[in-house]
Amino acid sequence: MVILQDVRDAAERLKGVAHRTPVIRSRTLDDLVGASVFLKAENLQRVGAFKFRGAYNAFSQLTPEQLARGVVTFSSGNHAQAIALSARELGSTAVIVMPQDSPVAKLDAVRGYGAEIVLYDRYTADREEIGRTLAGERGLTLIPPFDHPHVIAGQGTAALELLEEAGELDAIVVPVGGGGLIAGTAIAAKGLHPAIRVIGVEPEAGNDTLRSLEAGKRITIDVPRTIADGQATTAPGELTFALNKDLVDEIVLVSDDELRDSLRFAVDRLKLVLEPSGATGLAALLTGRVTPVPARIGVILSGGNVGAARLAELLAEGV
Repeated sequence: MVILQDVRDAAERLKGVAHRTPVIRSRTLDDLVGASVFLKAENLQRVGAFKFRGAYNAFSQLTPEQLARGVVTFSSGNHAQAIALSARELGSTAVIVMPQDSPVAKLDAVRGYGAEIVLYDRYTADREEIGRTLAGERGLTLIPPFDHPHVIAGQGTAALELLEEAGELDAIVVPVGGGGLIAGTAIAAKGLHPAIRVIGVEPEAGNDTLRSLEAGKRITIDVPRTIADGQATTAPGELTFALNKDLVDEIVLVSDDELRDSLRFAVDRLKLVLEPSGATGLAALLTGRVTPVPARIGVILSGGNVGAARLAELLAEGV
């Protein structure tokens, strides 16, 4: 399992490599929510998302032999970019299994970092099976996007930084896809402040973690059709579920229309560009899903990887 010391160790590995992203405050947001809100702007992280933290922490612990052979992973985009950049930073190579309908901005970025892309149809093929097959055929090391202890520990460093800067919080709100970010966040946050509430946010169509926690076992759903492509997972990971069932206090859901509204708010009032998945925590606050409202709330804005054309489409839809 993963403990607070693992997150602290990851923070040491990431020093001078990952950005220490800013914590954003907004009086307008505070007034709307009725609380003091602290936004951890991981959209300003390297590769535009928190994923660099976990990817680099895992990649940097490979043996020289593993680095020489290279890595394979599967991802809708942000972990893909993170692994690709980590490979370049550490003198290794990466093969990335990505959906055919991944955002163009994410595909272009992965290619720009020098990784090889293997495309698949997310609605008919199993990306994990493709990744395992490539690992076996080419002798590559598989670093999955969330279900890996070193990845989880790396993701927890965002919350560690947030709490160091903001001080003790009553609650922390986190987007949930496969569960790596919220698992790392919960380990860091509850390790420092055991009474803190850890609240996850999923898109309505992608509620696999909520359903799994309610059932007490991992539930698999159909591939979600949501604008939050970074959260279009079908089931929580084995390790992430084992951690989150003990550490996460609540999961709330937001609709795609509510995500669009939060993207507009981020641009208009915060002057921040977020991708839909990166805005789910903000959407939960703006829609009043977090109740009762804590006095001091942290929110991880998990990513901002959206191209200008796609962002314009999202902002125009539903207006």
